[in-house]
Amino acid sequence: MSLAIISNLDKHFGAELIFSGVSFRIEHGDRLGLVGPNGAGKSTLLNILAGRLLPSEGTVAFAQGTRVGYLTQMPEFTPENSLYEEMLTVFAEVQAMESAMHDLAMRMSDPDALTDPDAYQALVDRYALLQERFEHAEGYTIESRARQILDGLGFSREQQAMPVRALSGGQQTRAALGKLLLQSPDVLLLDEPTNHLDLAALEWLEEYLLAWKGALVIVAHDRYFLDRVTQRIIEVDNHRAEEYPGNYTNFIQLREERRELQRKQYEAQQEQINRTEDFIRRYKAGQRAREARGRQKQLDRLERVDRPYHAPELHFRMRVAYESSEYALETNKLIVGYPNRPLITVPDLTVERGSRIGLLGPNGAGKTTLLRTIVGELAPLAGNLKQGTNLRIGYYAQTHEGLNSQRSVIDEIREVSLLSEEGARTYLGRFQFRGDDVFKSIGVLSGGEKARVALAKLTMQGANFLVLDEPTNHLDLPARQFLEAVLADYDGTLIFVSHDRYFIDAVATDLWIVEGETMRAVEGNYTTYRHRIMQQAARAQAAAKASARAAQTQGRSGKPVALTARTVDRIETEVTAAEQRLAIIEAELTTASEAADVTRITQLAEQHAVAKAELDALYEEWETVASS
Repeated sequence: MSLAIISNLDKHFGAELIFSGVSFRIEHGDRLGLVGPNGAGKSTLLNILAGRLLPSEGTVAFAQGTRVGYLTQMPEFTPENSLYEEMLTVFAEVQAMESAMHDLAMRMSDPDALTDPDAYQALVDRYALLQERFEHAEGYTIESRARQILDGLGFSREQQAMPVRALSGGQQTRAALGKLLLQSPDVLLLDEPTNHLDLAALEWLEEYLLAWKGALVIVAHDRYFLDRVTQRIIEVDNHRAEEYPGNYTNFIQLREERRELQRKQYEAQQEQINRTEDFIRRYKAGQRAREARGRQKQLDRLERVDRPYHAPELHFRMRVAYESSEYALETNKLIVGYPNRPLITVPDLTVERGSRIGLLGPNGAGKTTLLRTIVGELAPLAGNLKQGTNLRIGYYAQTHEGLNSQRSVIDEIREVSLLSEEGARTYLGRFQFRGDDVFKSIGVLSGGEKARVALAKLTMQGANFLVLDEPTNHLDLPARQFLEAVLADYDGTLIFVSHDRYFIDAVATDLWIVEGETMRAVEGNYTTYRHRIMQQAARAQAAAKASARAAQTQGRSGKPVALTARTVDRIETEVTAAEQRLAIIEAELTTASEAADVTRITQLAEQHAVAKAELDALYEEWETVASS
């Protein structure tokens, strides 16, 4: 039985059609991703599923007793509560049971209660019933569950004790997500749950949702997240919703296949229509007029194939006005931060021309501060930072403070260019600003629109050194993919901060990792770095196992017992088994690669790293024991 049946939903806001004819089901354990461009109606659809909006037409029917949890983009809290207390409000009913049990226990401990056996038995029965309900609700674990969620979402114990009103907007969004996860609804509706999460919190959330027993409906622009968590995709675009099996990568492939098939069907039908219309024109007044009328009737009844739809796309390039020197940047004993608050100690580094560096680290670690120091907005606390010659820096700020909220879009562009009004309108069309959109005030634009204005200004600068702070924030999936392609074709030097792991993989060739108050440089993109970390952890785990096994071969006197030959045999047996496991994983990796199954490839790559590390540790142990 389905948890929910959604039938023929239409939604209008006034005369504006948002979507029409939307139908799908939510099954037990479903992992459903809603994707599509900004403004297509994804959040509107979630609000209808949550009962916060009514559809113009159609129905949403949930199975009786289904509990629905909804993460909005505007969380609501009791401001006076600490963060930890706010989490516990989810368990108000359970806490009421615990209080009632305490009261009953106090009454049963009163000697006078024993004077009336029937009344005392009633107290015992009531206590037993409450205790059964309390245990069924896992009441004894509510505090540990709350701590687990908050710890996983990256809140320190100090932050957990802070009033909710003192938290930043991003922290409040994470807190709202935590409350929702604690409620354990049957259907979890998540609107941009990855916003404001750093990489550690993102990975934790993915693992948590992968173990989630209920159904998920998720709006997200994080492709890595969608690939790992979802098993079905619904694309909302052009007033319609179309369903695809599999994760986001499968959706992209299937959508292209469907569009290509539709294109061929459309072109074939248009050819047929043109031939028929030509026949009708030639013979409608002659001897074959009857046949021409028959063909006209057939044409009138013909079900037309829709012209393939192509959503508006960004269209621009990042051009370098001139080259910088061989190095773009050098650091020497650099420390960045604020007076009495150092944030990052930077190792001595040379950034060569053409480098593509992703800056990673937890929220609040000082990544934006480092970028602002690089572009000259902040002075170093210590050491120095030397720019190369002929360096022209283009800076994309996360909060878009470089935009004047009082100006119109077209005036903002003309302020930094020599374009005429007509030229500026043509230029802005590449960034999806058309018609009267160019006269909108910057202050009334959405986050995605401001991001496109900022990119438009950045593109005009001809910078040979781009410094980008969260450039994918507020961009929808097509825009993110286009920006990746633009930066892949960029000839200059690039340093950027992003939590979009697909973006990092596509753009970065090197990483700067902020850990605590220090930073280190590593080669490779995010996936390479993650696999390296996993291999190190697996080697450490395998070494610990080997050490434990070696300890078991020691006699009580501390001297090795005479079991060396058997120990070698045992290790060789384990090596054979480990080699077989590795071979199986490699074969499955080949199959997954041929099928372009990104989720399976990621899972198998992680298993491969662990299995390889265990095998390496066994080889080392064998050499040690065999030579003793």
